[in-house]
Amino acid sequence: MAQPLIGITLDSEEPGGYSNQPWYAVRQNYCDSVAQAGGLPVALPHEPEQAQAYLDRLDGLLITGGAFDVDPSLFGAGQRHATVKTKDRRTAFELAATRGAIARDMPLLGICGGQQLLHVVAGGTLIQHIPDEVADPLAHEQPNPRTEAGHTVVIKAGTLLHRVVAADELPVNSAHHQAAKDEPAGLTINATAPDGVIEGIELADQRFCLGVQWHPEYAISPGDTRIIEAFISAAAA
Repeated sequence: MAQPLIGITLDSEEPGGYSNQPWYAVRQNYCDSVAQAGGLPVALPHEPEQAQAYLDRLDGLLITGGAFDVDPSLFGAGQRHATVKTKDRRTAFELAATRGAIARDMPLLGICGGQQLLHVVAGGTLIQHIPDEVADPLAHEQPNPRTEAGHTVVIKAGTLLHRVVAADELPVNSAHHQAAKDEPAGLTINATAPDGVIEGIELADQRFCLGVQWHPEYAISPGDTRIIEAFISAAAA
């Protein structure tokens, strides 16, 4: 199998901590999981006007998560919840890259916030704060370490995700206060939590376009490893 070039979106922070200048960051296990599955990971700075140039060189795109939210105005929300925190330049770049990857039918994997962004690109809307909109919700921002499961998800039979993980249920880690809210045309919900929160989505008209609300880069189950491996295999095809 050829070694596909996989673009991984970075997070960004204001001065403080690591540097007294603005800085980029990415958790090492995002890159490690791609490399272990046979891909060549490369980091993508937030240059919206260069998104298509990046895509010209990539074989696959991984949209990472982060401690921020998609601007509610992007999915037509009239109000913005008090907990919402945005990173506008990062979102502008990820929107351009995601739309470009879909237009090219390039394999794409959205993780956590990356799934939420993919959902909005596909025409969906988001729950802005799960505790305010879901009755008796699980602790989707789990208190235990991310190297452990926080809850389970049920995988919908007949979906790409079900074929990839070869399981009806998975233990997953969880670190989000927002979630996909609906199922727009062309998008399939492929995983849900016991409280009904949407945990996975996919676009059926793409070779490989998958979003998961948990973090498979931690590889807490064989299904997580299969997700990364399937993504890399699609990018190498």
